[in-house]
Amino acid sequence: MEENKKNYLTKEGLKKIKEEYQGLLKLKKIRSEKEAPYFLESDEVNAEALAYEEEFEYLESRIKKIEEVLKNFELLKPLPKKERDKIYLGATVKIELDNEIDEFTIVSTLETDPAQKKISNESPIGKALIGHMVGDKVVVQTELVNHTCRILKIEYK
Repeated sequence: MEENKKNYLTKEGLKKIKEEYQGLLKLKKIRSEKEAPYFLESDEVNAEALAYEEEFEYLESRIKKIEEVLKNFELLKPLPKKERDKIYLGATVKIELDNEIDEFTIVSTLETDPAQKKISNESPIGKALIGHMVGDKVVVQTELVNHTCRILKIEYK
């Protein structure tokens, strides 16, 4: 993760990250105090010990990443009404793409969740839509193909 990069979060996203952080801290405490296997004290290297160490290292790295996010986050504030006609982070957008209608919310990469129809502002479509208005036709470029979509609706919840 880039040092000092601003992490933009919704209230919901901040709550989820804080909950994950607390859960990881509890898990780390349990793993380090109660679950440290006897085999770690042995000079013998085995698969169980290596797996335990890998899991613990992943846990610690995830905790550090979340700590960086929490040090450098900015909560998304509601936009003034006069600016809600354009797409920015937090906008729920309805578009027509390839003769199909789709709706999703544009969020930061930290909150991306395709199953919940939350796409990143850094994804090709998210990046292309930022700053545009209802009625605009926008070209979405990917490595393989370009698509043109039309913005049908913008809403901030």
